[in-house]
Amino acid sequence: MSTPVGDLFRQASALDERDRATLAGMLLESLEHEVDEDVESTWKEEIEQRLAELDANSVELVPWEEVKAKLMKNTGA
Repeated sequence: MSTPVGDLFRQASALDERDRATLAGMLLESLEHEVDEDVESTWKEEIEQRLAELDANSVELVPWEEVKAKLMKNTGA
């Protein structure tokens, strides 16, 4: 039986900042099996485009607290 994601998030949120960062890194690494150069190149292009949009003030920024609240609502956390 698996633990619901919301429960895991609440447990992880109780960790200190360093342990949360370590856990986040471990989770990301668990998803990465092989480096796909095409994907990496596409991500680099996307990042460059988004940075250019930020520099040009052509996008609306959303505060972290608003994003976090929406994520919490959507995941039931």
